[in-house]
Amino acid sequence: CGGSISNSSGMLQSPFYPGSYPNNTDCVWEIQVENNFRVMLTFRDIAMQSGRCQYDYIEVYDGPPHSSPLLGRLCSGSFPTYISSSNMMTIRFHSDSRYTFRGFQAHYSSIPADHNTTLLCLPDYMHAVVSRDYLQSQGYSAQMVTLNDDHCKPTVTPHEVIFNIPYNGCGTIREENDDTINYSNMIKVTSSGYIIKRKKNIHLHISCKMLQNTWMQIMYVAEDTVDVNENQFGRYDINITFYDSSSFLWQVHDSPYYIDLNQNLYLQAYLHSSDPNLIVFVDTCVASPDPHDFNTLAYDIIKNGCVRDSSYATYYSPYSHFARFKFNAFEFISRHTLVYLQCELVVCRLGDYSSRCYRGCINRSKRDTSSAEEKVNVVVGPLQLREGGAQSRNTG
Repeated sequence: CGGSISNSSGMLQSPFYPGSYPNNTDCVWEIQVENNFRVMLTFRDIAMQSGRCQYDYIEVYDGPPHSSPLLGRLCSGSFPTYISSSNMMTIRFHSDSRYTFRGFQAHYSSIPADHNTTLLCLPDYMHAVVSRDYLQSQGYSAQMVTLNDDHCKPTVTPHEVIFNIPYNGCGTIREENDDTINYSNMIKVTSSGYIIKRKKNIHLHISCKMLQNTWMQIMYVAEDTVDVNENQFGRYDINITFYDSSSFLWQVHDSPYYIDLNQNLYLQAYLHSSDPNLIVFVDTCVASPDPHDFNTLAYDIIKNGCVRDSSYATYYSPYSHFARFKFNAFEFISRHTLVYLQCELVVCRLGDYSSRCYRGCINRSKRDTSSAEEKVNVVVGPLQLREGGAQSRNTG
């Protein structure tokens, strides 16, 4: 029950549907479709404990579960359709310990968003595109489009006006609000040069909102013109690389990476972002022989910031975008041909000592539902035990 879904369409249903769902269930599905598409969700069947939807219910959120408005809460009655304002929607199914019923079934699909304006929040800059057909329909030319900082010029193609706006330049404003970092700027379309203006100026407000590892991308038009909303969600770009020593000078490019039992393994996690005021934290690292299953046969190296393997140690990192650590090749490797690592990493504001990145080891009996639990998952490997004459290739 629950999970992350990235298919363009599909079916959702309560556990054991059309049989009775179990008691004390809490399922959360996060649907994320392609950029510049929206999620359309239609319920086909709902049979649950009715009333005021206090005990058993379905909740539909317009984006990630912790930071998005609630589109609806339902438990019986009609079969509504919901459309997200972005490329992401969250559905939560909850049951208590009393009565149980058939549950629900729903179908989701992705539908194209409006293509007058599009926005992508990339690691180093905001990529904003305005259609020239749209400008022409409003009575404007491409030469009338400027950024708040008019020194930053767009690229003009036959069909589009394109701005690549850095997070730390071109007049971009950075604001911090609880667990969100917001980068905003404005594209202006003005009919300058006329004493009497017969058309209203168009202001395209752009903002990329970062909640731990989730980008929320927003573009809207002000000044009572055509109302356009562009919301997109993406993930932070983090990779993990093996190095040959604690100096972290030479990357290991071998795959599989041949190692000896009790050999030290040196790893570096790197957050790719142009914002220098972020920090990356290693929350959990688990080893498994199956790159798609880190639960059935798994060995914990660090869990929720708590060290589980005595050989694990961290190293000083010269930049907050890097996290460096090491551990020994353990007995687990001798029992399996190939071993993979899955690490969960958290991104926080540099110097925010209340955030997850500065709290170290947290023993949790159950999942904390705060937004600080948004994580990035990275799988690396495989590792293979060196046997006899097997040699690693050049690690340079």
